[in-house]
Amino acid sequence: MAEPFRLLEALVLLALLAGWLGLLLRRNLFLKLLAMDVMGSAVVALFVLLAARSGLRTPILEAPVLPQPMQAWADPIPQAVILTAIVIGLSIQALLLVVITRLARIDPLLDTASFEQLRGAADGSPSGAGSHG
Repeated sequence: MAEPFRLLEALVLLALLAGWLGLLLRRNLFLKLLAMDVMGSAVVALFVLLAARSGLRTPILEAPVLPQPMQAWADPIPQAVILTAIVIGLSIQALLLVVITRLARIDPLLDTASFEQLRGAADGSPSGAGSHG
């Protein structure tokens, strides 16, 4: 049973790496947001795998049934963390989509270099490395 988990863990880590590389290598803000979403989904999938290692049964008991000690129960703590991560990730993604939509009015290409040039022009330095004091 450990072998399928190893393959799934490798796929999840590959998705996490793909999102991280997309975040570093892409210059378009929307693609950076998409890469962040891929990373968040990979982290949620990793928590799902961690919760499923101890077992797959839901730890909800009916009244007449007593728990049997040899049954493999799923750990409820990572499940709670997963729900929290999904809600936080969705709210951050919605906020960033609003910001990117507003920035698209300034530069429809959403290239980070053009926003750095705009920041440099606002700071008074041509390179964008003005002093922030």
